[in-house]
Amino acid sequence: MTEPQQDAPSSRVEEYLAAMPHTMGALNEKMGVEIVEISPDRIVATMPVEGNTQPYGLLHGGASVVLAESLGSMGSALHAFPDRVAVGVDINATHHRSEMAGKVIGVATPAHLGKASATFEVVISNEAGQRVCTARITCALIPKEKVGF
Repeated sequence: MTEPQQDAPSSRVEEYLAAMPHTMGALNEKMGVEIVEISPDRIVATMPVEGNTQPYGLLHGGASVVLAESLGSMGSALHAFPDRVAVGVDINATHHRSEMAGKVIGVATPAHLGKASATFEVVISNEAGQRVCTARITCALIPKEKVGF
């Protein structure tokens, strides 16, 4: 994972990043996901198409969903931090176009930030800026003590 940039440095983002593991997890590492920007209002990551394709050589729709869930979960976790933990409860995705090469860029922005839940819209585009996938993820925000953290 590359060192994420912060749009507007805030102590909340810095505290969250310091408290989180230094990796995004084994699946994201295998898929080549790299966080390039993080703030309370926007999380951006890239993912290579190569290595994340289905049998026809196209970007696998599930790979787009993994990217979307990772970004939406991270945004929800940042919103919930430090007293709550974000747990995904719903995700949906619409695939607009296929990709066979290069990278895709995912941008997550909040649609709802509440006390008990958070919802993020994630737009995944190709390097030319064309929309590849639109996803929405909702996370429940659970008190830390209820999940043993």
